[in-house]
Amino acid sequence: MTEDPDFKSGGDPFGDSSGEQPAAPEPVHLPSAPLQPMPKLWVGYLLALATFIGEMIAVARHPEILNPPDPGKDAVFSVPPLEIFLPVFVSYVYWLVCVYRYHKILAAVPRYKHPISPAKAVGFHFIPLFWVIWLFIWPKKIADFVNARFKNPLMRGWVFGVGFMGAMLCQVFLDPGLGIALLFVSTSYVGGFLARALSIPGDSPPGISP
Repeated sequence: MTEDPDFKSGGDPFGDSSGEQPAAPEPVHLPSAPLQPMPKLWVGYLLALATFIGEMIAVARHPEILNPPDPGKDAVFSVPPLEIFLPVFVSYVYWLVCVYRYHKILAAVPRYKHPISPAKAVGFHFIPLFWVIWLFIWPKKIADFVNARFKNPLMRGWVFGVGFMGAMLCQVFLDPGLGIALLFVSTSYVGGFLARALSIPGDSPPGISP
């Protein structure tokens, strides 16, 4: 009976007789740039300028809006003039578009499972009272991704929430145009960190399956 040398040595008779091991696969790196374009925040600043212009037009057409309210009369809720209401409304719609785009970009990152869907990120802003808490939740999730990329806790999720509330207070009590400008300044905090994080190739952040 003929002895098989491969059988005696424990080798694989069907494999390569040279005994060389196959090369290890190269590690997969996350993309170093967003897979989808980031929203253009300069559009938001143009809308803030449009709100300023609308204020001037509204004052020229309705100078009585500058008169202080009569303390002897009951407070009545009044809709702002169309010249102010329209750019403010469009500004918040575009801001929601920016929020949707940020989460859509994160949802498209390979091997990363973002915990918030784009539709959920936008839709939860319409839940009464809860939207105030939501302003701090979704930026925190983006901050988790960003800080994992940087390997350092550089971004704070609560900064955007505080900035948004300040923008709303400014819009109501000071000036609508300035409030819109502060809204997109706060949004640029999120967008700037996210763009920088996506430009850094590195290890997989938390939430990525091996």
